[in-house]
Amino acid sequence: MKLLMHTCCAPCSVYCIDSLRKEKIEPTVYWYNPNIHPYIEYKTRRDCLKEYTKSIGVEAIFEDDYGLDEFCKNVVGDLQNRCTSYCYPVRMEQTVKYAKENGYDSFTTTLLVSPYQKHEELKALCESLAKKYGIDFIYRDFRVGFREGQAKARELGLYMQKYCGCIFSEEERYLRHKNG
Repeated sequence: MKLLMHTCCAPCSVYCIDSLRKEKIEPTVYWYNPNIHPYIEYKTRRDCLKEYTKSIGVEAIFEDDYGLDEFCKNVVGDLQNRCTSYCYPVRMEQTVKYAKENGYDSFTTTLLVSPYQKHEELKALCESLAKKYGIDFIYRDFRVGFREGQAKARELGLYMQKYCGCIFSEEERYLRHKNG
């Protein structure tokens, strides 16, 4: 199996990579995250993932597309649904296109590890894209290993972000903290 795994950050990749390797599946990490802002956050997450994949011997592909303008244009009209209307589709479709064009027979995403993501919507989108492009979607409910992966990431000293990625999720985190 030649698996391309969309990867949002190093901490979320830890459990996903470990569990796939236990199944004798060696993923290729694929970074494409034009939803992560501001730039220093984007760069920090990308660079941490580069270092982590190198340290564990995982092949990694980095599509550098910061994408602030496109992100803003596409989410400003519906901020409450930005994950399902823009962030998931733009990243997953790019992943599937890359996989198809570069000889991969399957794809998955580390977004499936987070209990904070809209899991069922993401799964349905990936299933739809798999059918559209004629490529296998390798579904795993990685959420069972979320805490384990996060603990290992901390032990390894990986950068642990405080919000999902977009500037609006950072604002939501701040407002919850402020009001909590």
